[in-house]
Amino acid sequence: MKMYPIAIALVALSLSVSGQTDTTKVIPIQEITVTSQRTPRENISIPYSISLLDRKEIGRISPRTTPEALMSSSGVFIQKTNHGGGSPFVRGLTGNQTLMLIDGIRLNNSIYRYGPNQYLNTIDVLTIDKIEVAKGTGSVQYGSDALGGTIQIFTQEPGFSAGKELHGTVFGKYMTGDMEKTGRGELRYSSENIGAIAGGTWHNYGDLIGGKNTGKQSPSGYEEVAFDAKLNFALRENMQLSVAHQYLQQNHVPVYHKVVLENYGLNEFDPQQRMLTYARLNIDSRNPLFRQVRLTTSWQQGIEGRNSQKNGSSSLVREKDQINTLGLTAEVQSRLNDFWTASSGIEVYHDQVGSSKAEIDNYGYGTSFPKRGLYPDDSRYNSYSLYTLHRFDGRKWNFDGGVRFNAFRINISDATIGDVTISPEALVFNTSAMYNFSEAHHAYATVSSGFRAPNIDDMGTLGIVDFRYEVPAYDLKPEKSVNYEIGYKMSRPKFFGTLAAYYMNLDQLITRVKVDGEFIDGYQVYRKENVEEAYIQGLETTVKWIPFPELNFNGGLSYTYGQNVTKKEPMRRIPPLNGRMAATWTRGKFFATAEFLFAARQDRLAKGDIDDNRIQDDGTPAWQVINLFAGIELRPVSLNLGVQNLFDEDYRTHGSGINGIGRSAWISATWCF
Repeated sequence: MKMYPIAIALVALSLSVSGQTDTTKVIPIQEITVTSQRTPRENISIPYSISLLDRKEIGRISPRTTPEALMSSSGVFIQKTNHGGGSPFVRGLTGNQTLMLIDGIRLNNSIYRYGPNQYLNTIDVLTIDKIEVAKGTGSVQYGSDALGGTIQIFTQEPGFSAGKELHGTVFGKYMTGDMEKTGRGELRYSSENIGAIAGGTWHNYGDLIGGKNTGKQSPSGYEEVAFDAKLNFALRENMQLSVAHQYLQQNHVPVYHKVVLENYGLNEFDPQQRMLTYARLNIDSRNPLFRQVRLTTSWQQGIEGRNSQKNGSSSLVREKDQINTLGLTAEVQSRLNDFWTASSGIEVYHDQVGSSKAEIDNYGYGTSFPKRGLYPDDSRYNSYSLYTLHRFDGRKWNFDGGVRFNAFRINISDATIGDVTISPEALVFNTSAMYNFSEAHHAYATVSSGFRAPNIDDMGTLGIVDFRYEVPAYDLKPEKSVNYEIGYKMSRPKFFGTLAAYYMNLDQLITRVKVDGEFIDGYQVYRKENVEEAYIQGLETTVKWIPFPELNFNGGLSYTYGQNVTKKEPMRRIPPLNGRMAATWTRGKFFATAEFLFAARQDRLAKGDIDDNRIQDDGTPAWQVINLFAGIELRPVSLNLGVQNLFDEDYRTHGSGINGIGRSAWISATWCF
């Protein structure tokens, strides 16, 4: 039975019920977001489509990974090339066309791949405090890559206390079929001037067991370890210093579809590693021009190892890419008068890339033959930018606007393409107006321009990517977008709802172009060029309804239509109509949640989709999944239970290389002391 029309009906019902008069006093639904404008504001007053996911909701559904947590975020569609991946689509775009941030620091770097990738899965889901998704905006606020939007993850913050306190938690989780064994320990210390949190996480993920006709998908399991620490120091009454460190490593992460569909005996990431260390100084002031000053310096390192060997081959290929990113940002918040506020700043990022490759002859006593890596070794990528954002608040009208100038200097020295230095530039803007009919009803219109500068992955790739063989290109210009959006937001004591319609024009898109008649190792050769124009349009809606304090409903729908104007065909990997509805009942220390996820059939396929061995020839079938969760708090211990895919549906999110989880159960326990 096609169940997704039921979800549409539920949304319509929620909207109609919300209009009923009720004099019961209920605390209004309030959501605070930072990402869309770099300053804290209530969602109701922001002229963009925003999705929020907080720690409480994440804890209730206990997602296995950070990408899987985002499956509960309206307007975000998750593609999974492999079990250790998870690439979020925002308004039909993913990979290096969607910007991801961790505590305000760019996760995207100069070797971020076009199309789906696994980098979001290098953030430990058990450290997250909140996830914000700002759709269709972000280039002015945060720079390159935010064509589809911006996803920002905030990790937990340690607090202060009047006296010295030490607390801790121990967390454990087990999933049937040995699909997950997780443990985490965490300590928190606080005093009048110091707040600290430190923790470590261990995950053992077994092979993913799919629905009733799929069974165990092997190889797909892997192990993961993570460590994190954050310290906050109250240096003065108006000055705070934060120092943080994050580390995560995944070992032997199989690329399932490569083994099953492409005759590989071994194809894996080993290791997949991310490290971030940053320091941030916050200074508050009474000076209206410098109401708050924030200085951040960061060092982020990513390591991606890849091992591959074809069946029957004596050659084992080992590849390793390492990128070090140094960042420096300075931000000033200003309150120029009662109705005019501003946020301005400078951002500098420097990437240094190392890349290597070796072919090892297993039958020749392990003889190693060095090769050119996927990227030119010792490539440099520098980004320099200035931005300013302004907001004007009136009684009936609010206006927002901003501009950013971004310059780049990219240095590549490679035997294949020679010495290359390019210096692209971009100037982008956004502007919006919101009309406040009343405290409860708001309508807005927004125009945002965006860009994505060519990176080292675009320019210097040499080797097998997905099911193609890429060769370098260097004469590339930034991709550009202009996003038009109109929307409506309503906030009442028992109800919050949004509706947005958008149209995004994309120009100078960097795409892989087939080099006719050229094949390497049996793979068709491709080179990237700025050759395509496209557009994406769609509708999004979200609802939160609390008919009475013990019961709440929330959910949303997202429809996306993408067309490649140049090729006169659909855009690649556009998600189908999809959505989520959930109902949560709470009573004292007990809660129970029922969740319904669905996606319609996607058979609007580009030529690249048809050629993709992860997508069926006639498209991806529709699917519907029901999950159940429950929990109880019995201090100092709390217990949570979950049943996923209640009816054991066989399903795959569009473009994925592995099927979704079948009927399974998990249990978790948390001990606080």
